[in-house]
Amino acid sequence: MPGIAFGGFDDSFSSSSIKAYIAEFISTLLFVFAGVGSAIAFDKLTAGADLNPAGLVAVALCHALALFVAVSIAANISGGHVNPAVTFGLAVGGQITIITGVFYWIAQLLGAAVPTHACAAGVGAIQGVVFEIIITFGLVYTVYATACDPKKGAVGTIAPIAIGFIVGANILAAGPFSGGSMNPARSFGPAVASFDFSQHWIYWVGPLIGGGLAGLIYPNVFITSKLTADAALADAALDLPGLVAVAICHAFALFVAVSIAANISRGHVNPAVTFRLAVGGQITILS
Repeated sequence: MPGIAFGGFDDSFSSSSIKAYIAEFISTLLFVFAGVGSAIAFDKLTAGADLNPAGLVAVALCHALALFVAVSIAANISGGHVNPAVTFGLAVGGQITIITGVFYWIAQLLGAAVPTHACAAGVGAIQGVVFEIIITFGLVYTVYATACDPKKGAVGTIAPIAIGFIVGANILAAGPFSGGSMNPARSFGPAVASFDFSQHWIYWVGPLIGGGLAGLIYPNVFITSKLTADAALADAALDLPGLVAVAICHAFALFVAVSIAANISRGHVNPAVTFRLAVGGQITILS
């Protein structure tokens, strides 16, 4: 029976350990953003009413989708703990050392603190851009972790599901605020139909920055050389069941879209995804 191992600082500061801490930070950040965001979104949609059964289902669904993604994108790097209690249990069982577990805790707590402050802020144009940066970063990071990473292994088989789930979770969390676009093409169509481009820049600036950041961070940290009328959605009196339905529809539609194009074009379906692949050197700029 394995026992508790204290470990040493040399191992806890190795390259693989540092990557694991970063992975835990990012995964926890994305999970907490979706989870806390969904609760705040419910509060916004219901004008501060008490949590009802429909709201509880929506918040629980968002947490489930987000946790599925958070664990999936970190599984091959840190094990996908995303929870100090999980880390503690694994340390007690001798799966990781105590010192490494402490650094996991630090990464997880920092990851939880960042999105909590972002979600609590008011939403204007700048905050809308920040929301779009965060959720698109989460989407593109998920694409990298589950579809592009050469070390993805069995995680690659659930890539379309994880990508669809992160979209669903992000819409549940950000829909009432920025519209939850993550996709300039998705926002361009409604803008053309409504002849309203007044806030359309948000859905280009936010997603391209978020996608570009993921394209810079994931390949350089985790892949080594050895191997948007969304404003109308935010302002409309959309009730909670409607938001859940829209989020699920987006998740299923993206799952299908990525699946049917994966073997031909790799299923980008989003200029932000294409942009980060170009930034990360996965495709050429002209392509």
